[in-house]
Amino acid sequence: MADQRPPKPPKSATEPKPAATSAGGAPAGARTAPGSRKKKIWKNVGIARAHVQSSFNNTIVTITDEQGQVIVWATAGSCGFKGTKKGTPFAAQVTADTAGKRAIEAGVKQIHVLVKGPGSGRETAIRGLQGAGLSILSIRDVTPIPHDGCRAPKPRRV
Repeated sequence: MADQRPPKPPKSATEPKPAATSAGGAPAGARTAPGSRKKKIWKNVGIARAHVQSSFNNTIVTITDEQGQVIVWATAGSCGFKGTKKGTPFAAQVTADTAGKRAIEAGVKQIHVLVKGPGSGRETAIRGLQGAGLSILSIRDVTPIPHDGCRAPKPRRV
């Protein structure tokens, strides 16, 4: 016996109706994702802090306002460096320059620099921030130093 299917409805009945849109262009009933939020636009921050974390493998430059709210950040990896090249002084300079230019777009003019870590990109990152057009007010080393160090390993028994 042949397969008996009901006749298809006319084409106009199955077409979806255009959704009503709000002023933002999104559908009126649509919701944003639960974790997403609107990007904050920074203007005229003036004085900010640049946190430069320089390790042997990477350099991270984070520019925050006086309260510690992050304005912009950049890493050597986000600037296109891969592998061992991320730990070089040149990668640190490019990273700081990228973060500095984005901070200037956000309205930052002067910065206090806080340097942390033992990496080779400490000084060149500061030069990169200066080369981007930011005026540096102060430079502080905030590398954590242990008071008594780690516990020594127990003596080896032979």
